[in-house]
Amino acid sequence: MASIFSKIIAGEIPANKIAENENFLAFLDVMPLVEGHVLVVPKKEVDYIFDMPPTEFKELWAFAQSVAPGIEKAVPCKRIGIAVIGLEVPHAHIHLVPLNRVGDINFSQPKMTVSYEQLKITAEKIRAAL
Repeated sequence: MASIFSKIIAGEIPANKIAENENFLAFLDVMPLVEGHVLVVPKKEVDYIFDMPPTEFKELWAFAQSVAPGIEKAVPCKRIGIAVIGLEVPHAHIHLVPLNRVGDINFSQPKMTVSYEQLKITAEKIRAAL
């Protein structure tokens, strides 16, 4: 069964895409911790990030690194935090989270409820900053 991320990659579920190449996709989390919370995923479905072949693993991180400056320019923050948890969706992914304080990346806190229109505006700001 395809993960929700595979369905996003296939275009079956809409997403606010930030960046994309032949192997990876970055898009806004629909239930973000803070504004500008981006998910970076490999297009090839793999459940556990450490099961990725070494070259693809390195390329995923390089792709995430290329997205982070756009987030940092578009969303006021001190830096971009990263997290890899891998329990909530069986598809490897990296969270890129704008941080102003340590609590901004606390996954036990309630998630934001953001309209699709607001997500679209945030995505446009980040894409413009890349």
